[in-house]
Amino acid sequence: MGIITLLITISVTIAILFLGVFYWNMKSGQYDDTYTPSVRMLFDDKPGSAETKKSESKKSDKNQVSV
Repeated sequence: MGIITLLITISVTIAILFLGVFYWNMKSGQYDDTYTPSVRMLFDDKPGSAETKKSESKKSDKNQVSV
C-alpha cells in the first residue's frame, strides 16, 4: 500500500511540473505563430466567395420544412 502512495505522489509531482513548464512556455510566447500572418497576404481569396456563401445559405433555407 505504501508503494501506491509513493507512485501517486511522484505522478502528481511530475504532472504539476509539466503543467508549470507548459504555462511558462505559453507566457514566454513559445507557441506564438509568427509565420502565418506574413504569408497570409500572399494568397488571394477566391473571387465571389462572399456571393457563394450568401447563395449557399439561401439554398439551405429552402431545404428546411416549416411546420
